[in-house]
Amino acid sequence: MKIDIDKLTEAELIDLNNRVVERLRFLNQMRAHGEMLQFKIGDRVSFQPEGHPVVVGMLTRYNRKTVTVVTDIGQRWNVVPRLLRQADGSNAAEGLAPNVIQLRKK
Repeated sequence: MKIDIDKLTEAELIDLNNRVVERLRFLNQMRAHGEMLQFKIGDRVSFQPEGHPVVVGMLTRYNRKTVTVVTDIGQRWNVVPRLLRQADGSNAAEGLAPNVIQLRKK
């Protein structure tokens, strides 16, 4: 479908612009949602913020456009899902995993 914008009034152009912008936002949200579904709450993930070393933590929450990651030292980061990677098991060997305490069953 082609639209000849030269024949549209100002009001029609504004309406068309608003609809295009809303559609682009929707597509962006759907893409972010699809990226979020690659991870689940409780997953160990890693990412590298610009100018910082790799950060490892647990995904604790889905937000509208980001996910919340809580690091092993208690920092909270809101991260765009496309920057996340599954944390591999080698991080635990490096002492980056939180302490685990086994509880006895009664």
